[in-house]
Amino acid sequence: MGKYRSSSRIRTAPKNEGPHAIWRGIGCFMMLIIPAISIAAGVETINYGVEHNWPIPYQLMGKPGLPDFFYKSSGLMAIFGPIVSIKNFYAMAVASIIFMVFLGGIISLVYALIYSFTGPSRYGPTDAPPPNIKTKKYTR
Repeated sequence: MGKYRSSSRIRTAPKNEGPHAIWRGIGCFMMLIIPAISIAAGVETINYGVEHNWPIPYQLMGKPGLPDFFYKSSGLMAIFGPIVSIKNFYAMAVASIIFMVFLGGIISLVYALIYSFTGPSRYGPTDAPPPNIKTKKYTR
């Protein structure tokens, strides 16, 4: 065999199939359901807070304003027009983002707990066993 020739056998790495298809489906479902739940919870929280006189910052209350060139352009107003008509939009958006982060964190913690119990073992069949070293306290 020459120095620069490849061997007759072609080595291929084992195919990584990735996560099971059900996990991809659950992830896609969660990307749709978490924002929907967060937006609904944010809207209801702000509406409840306004009715019960919660101390919500006044900068977030009222209808949102847009720059003047938005009102001059019919295309931009077609996109942003519905947002301008929503009362307390900024407060609802902030509450929705807070709920989204909170729900995402809870789901991540639950997933980590489930994975730690049901996931694969820490060491595979080709790993060496962990070292069994007993150390003594060093004194001088």
